[in-house]
Amino acid sequence: MINTKNGTSNNLCLSIFILLSIMSSLPFNVAHAANLAIVNVDTVTLNKQLQDRPDTVLIDVRTPDEIKQVGTIGVYQNINITRGWIETLIGEQVPDKRTPVIVYCGRNIRSPLAAATLMSMGYTNVKNYKDGYFEWKEAGLDVFIPDKAPDSILYEMPKKLIDGVYTAIGAAQPSTYENSGHNNNISFIITDEAVVVFNAGSSYLIAQSMHEEIKKVTRLPVKYVVLENAQGHAMLGSNYWKQQGAEIVAHEKSAKIIAEQMAPKIVTDENPGVYARYKRRVRDKMHMTKIVMPDRTFKERLNLPVKGRRIELIYFGVSHSLDNIALWMPEEKLLITGDYAFNERLLPILDDTDVRSWLNIWPQIEALGALIVIPGHGDVTDMATVRHFTVDYLEFMLSNITRLIDNGDDLMDAYNIDQSQFMKWKTFRELEKLNAEKLFRKMEFE
Repeated sequence: MINTKNGTSNNLCLSIFILLSIMSSLPFNVAHAANLAIVNVDTVTLNKQLQDRPDTVLIDVRTPDEIKQVGTIGVYQNINITRGWIETLIGEQVPDKRTPVIVYCGRNIRSPLAAATLMSMGYTNVKNYKDGYFEWKEAGLDVFIPDKAPDSILYEMPKKLIDGVYTAIGAAQPSTYENSGHNNNISFIITDEAVVVFNAGSSYLIAQSMHEEIKKVTRLPVKYVVLENAQGHAMLGSNYWKQQGAEIVAHEKSAKIIAEQMAPKIVTDENPGVYARYKRRVRDKMHMTKIVMPDRTFKERLNLPVKGRRIELIYFGVSHSLDNIALWMPEEKLLITGDYAFNERLLPILDDTDVRSWLNIWPQIEALGALIVIPGHGDVTDMATVRHFTVDYLEFMLSNITRLIDNGDDLMDAYNIDQSQFMKWKTFRELEKLNAEKLFRKMEFE
């Protein structure tokens, strides 16, 4: 292997090797020449660099279809640029050619060529992960699967938590065509007489698919469908459930927001409406979906009238949204938090998020003493974990933005807040800067 510290020398060596290989007409000559001229790393070295150098950009050069079938490395530094597009797209993703870059594919066939291409373009800190994705996966390291249930429109099939309680965990990422908009958790509870569903799903087809899974474990009808809030992934599937005879239950603020979404108005790029936003993302998977109003609303608490289970709906106050609610099962000590709590991923700060109120109501949530927690996003866990992913992050952001404003700093300083302690969380790349901007703009004129 030739390892030179001088980028120009490295590129020259690479060009010579490729030229000689072409002239020799040996099988796989170009790939072989590329391997001779690049720096290769193994799984242990890659894992260490991702820990020690958080600014590393990891590039999966396989096609999106390949990734959809088998997954990709599940670290926040990971991006996908197909081998054939790397010359065109690399500048958008990695504008600084001094950035540490590591490329990989499935079995070290395409990635050496991608590394060689980047070196020829002047990138000075390029390495190739020679073990490839499959060895990473076989080592039991973190992977991300774009669709865990490829035979279903659901991202992941429902799993049983305790007797009669199931949840289908959504993708820990924004809504995409691949995850069909199933990026939140949809749960159901079997009582003595009927089924209670928490969250309608983001479309008619998501709701229909969820119902098919429910019918596999019980013949009881779905009596109530509870909306955690008026966001698209919570309520857009409601019209399917209404067709099945279920009663849609939501907070009174959710009903007001949904009514506004149904009102005639001019749709613009800046304000497309929740239906239009989901239509853009999941396209044909919005088939038969339409917005409908809830049938029953409440203000603070509501005990669902079902036999065999005590199920209480609770509105603690403004938090992630104006209207979020939770479902509490006191006998089971099981709490479905809605968007009061997050796990695994960075939470988003929205236009109507009230961070101070969210933190102020958190002690009420903890006072329930839940032992099993189904968060709004992320896998089933406990209160300590969702506190870390929710309260710890909110307190960090609130204290840092407060400091900036007290010092007379501006929005650019907010963008530069060091959030690196949270960088391993899913959606960090998408939300880090956006959250800083949203919170700064909310607080700068308080």
